[in-house]
Amino acid sequence: MVPIKRILIAGGGSSGWMTAALLSKLFQGLYEIVLVESDAIGTIGVGEATIPAIKKYNELLGLDENAFMASTQASFKMGIQFVDWWRKGESYIHGFGVIGQNLEWLGCHQYWLKARATGHVRYFADYSINTAAALQNKFLRAQTQMGESPLSHIVHAFHFDASLFARFLSNFAQQRGVHRREGRIVDVNLRSDGYIESVTLEDGETVAADLFIDCSGFRSLLLGQALSVPFDDWSHWLPCDRAIAVPSDRAVNFTPYTRATAHGAGWQWRIPLQHRTGNGLVYSSRHIADEDAENLLLSNLDSAPRTDPRRIAFKAGKRKELWRKNCIAIGLAGGFLEPLESTSLHLVQSAIIRLVKLLPDRNFDPATIAEFNRQSDFEYERIRDFIVLHYAATQRNDTEFWNYCRTMDLPDTLQRKIDLWMGNGRIFREDDELFAEESWIQVFIGQGLIPRGYDPMVDMKKDDDVTRYLDDIAMVIGKCVNVMPTHEDYVAKTCPAPAP
Repeated sequence: MVPIKRILIAGGGSSGWMTAALLSKLFQGLYEIVLVESDAIGTIGVGEATIPAIKKYNELLGLDENAFMASTQASFKMGIQFVDWWRKGESYIHGFGVIGQNLEWLGCHQYWLKARATGHVRYFADYSINTAAALQNKFLRAQTQMGESPLSHIVHAFHFDASLFARFLSNFAQQRGVHRREGRIVDVNLRSDGYIESVTLEDGETVAADLFIDCSGFRSLLLGQALSVPFDDWSHWLPCDRAIAVPSDRAVNFTPYTRATAHGAGWQWRIPLQHRTGNGLVYSSRHIADEDAENLLLSNLDSAPRTDPRRIAFKAGKRKELWRKNCIAIGLAGGFLEPLESTSLHLVQSAIIRLVKLLPDRNFDPATIAEFNRQSDFEYERIRDFIVLHYAATQRNDTEFWNYCRTMDLPDTLQRKIDLWMGNGRIFREDDELFAEESWIQVFIGQGLIPRGYDPMVDMKKDDDVTRYLDDIAMVIGKCVNVMPTHEDYVAKTCPAPAP
C-alpha cells in the first residue's frame, strides 16, 4: 500500500471549501491539501437553504451553532411550504421530523386516512410540531430533556448566506493547514495511463497531486472535460433548465421555513435570512422566455430587490461516474438537481463523507471506486425521484408545462413507490436513501395523492378511539406551539448577526 500525500481541490465556493474544511479537520495534517480557485470565476450559489443533515457536518467540524449562524446571517428552517403545486390556491408544508405519535405499530397517517373519509379529521399539518409551529412563525430548538413531549421532537436546518458560508469555511480550512492557491486552471495534464498528473495555472505554474477533487462547478473541468466522463441528462423528468436569482430586502414575514411557489412554467423560491431575503425562479426555457421569467420573479417579490437579477443555465442530471481514476467530482461538477428540496449542499456533504469512508491509496482500488459510484448513483436517483414527484403529482392543467409534467413517464423506482402508496398508504425507506417515510407521506398527501385504502389493522380500533387519538395529538401539539417564541424573537435572542 502506497499512501497518497497530496490532495488538490479544483475550485472554491461552497463545495470546494466544504470539502477542504472537513478533510482538514478529519485528517489533521496527514495529507497536504491545496485548493486552487480564481477570484475572477464566480460561484453559482443558487440555494441557501439546507436540510437537517447539515447539522452533522457542523458537528464534525466542531462548530458552535449560534456562532455559525451569526457569521452567516442564518435563520432556522423547519420545512418547506409548497404553494400552488397540487392545484392553484392549495398549499402544504413538508416539515422535518416525526408526524404525530404511532399507535401501537401503525403510523399516525394511517389513522388519519381512515378518519379523513368520515370528515372527522384536521389539516394534516396539525399533527406535526414542525409544520404546526412553522405555520405560526414559531420556533424553538428541541427540548430533549422533555421526554416524549412534541417539544423534544423539533427538528431544524438552516437558511444562510452561501457566500458567507464559503468564506467562513475558507478561514476554518486555512487555519488548519489548507493552502489556497489563487489562479485559474487552464490545462489538465494526464499521464500515459489516463490518470491526472497535474494542473497548469494561467501564470504557467504546474501543481501536481495524487488525488484530485473536482469542485469546478458546471464546467466539470477535470472529470467532465479532461477525463471525458459523459453526462446523464434527466431533463425529460426535470424539464426546468434555467434559474434567475435576486436578493431583496429583509421581509416583514420572517418565516422559519422556505417557500416554493409554483408558477406557469416553474417555481419561485423564497429564503428568509437575517439581513435579506433570497429569491429565485426556476423555470423551463421552452415554456417561458427569459425576459418574461425575470419580470414574473420581480413582480412577485415581497420586498425591494437589492441587485439586478442573475441568470443561470443548467441541465438536470449527473455524470455517469463521479469517481474515475484519481479524480472525484463533488458538487455541480458531478451533477445537478434543482434546489426544490434543498439537497444541493447535502450532496456535497455526503460525497465528502463517502470519500472519507472509502479513502484510497495510490493504487486506487477499482472495487473501492465502483462502490463509491454505486452509492452515489443510488443517492442521486432517489433524490431525483422525490423531486420529480412534486411535478408529476399535480392536478394543474392550466399551462403546457404542467400538462407535460402531469402526463410524463416516470422512473420505475418512483412509479413503484406511488403504486404501493396508492393501495394502502404504505411507504418504505430503501437502504440509506435520504428522505424518510415521513417526507414521502407529507408530499404524497400534500400533492393530493390520497390512497384508495389504509392499513387493515386500523380497523382494530373503534372510530371514536381513532378520533380521540388524533384529537389528542393535535391538542398537545397546539399547546406546545402556543408556548414557543416567534422565530424572529428566538433568533434575536440566541444568534443575532452583526449588521451587514
